[in-house]
Amino acid sequence: MTVSTVAVPVPTPLYQRIEQLAKVTRRSVPETLASALTAALPPAPGLPQTLADELAGLHWLSDAGLRKAIQPTFSKTQQERLGELNTLEDERPLTATEEAERTQLLAEYQRALLRRAEAFAVLAQRGYPVPGYSEAGR
Repeated sequence: MTVSTVAVPVPTPLYQRIEQLAKVTRRSVPETLASALTAALPPAPGLPQTLADELAGLHWLSDAGLRKAIQPTFSKTQQERLGELNTLEDERPLTATEEAERTQLLAEYQRALLRRAEAFAVLAQRGYPVPGYSEAGR
């Protein structure tokens, strides 16, 4: 990856916070700043605009709002139905209706997963501990 170096004036109190975070995370100040900029910029191109807007909006939520956003929203019923459709697909071709339902459920699952991941990332950026991968589903 190519990198560019940019001189940016940063208020001393903010720089001290960045420096402290860098020490805690055992990263350099430039790496810490690059991570913060990555988190602050809009999501990757190619996402549907409504999803990109939703993910960008998470950065403006309160901590309580973010904690709510990390809660799973893909219901047990949806999980079970998606599993049923996946099993059916292994056994036979899905009907057009089943395929449309499966596509819709997959899109909802992916949206929920991206939303949770972004909310976790924002909480981590704010200095809150976040669970490991195996704990995040609880």
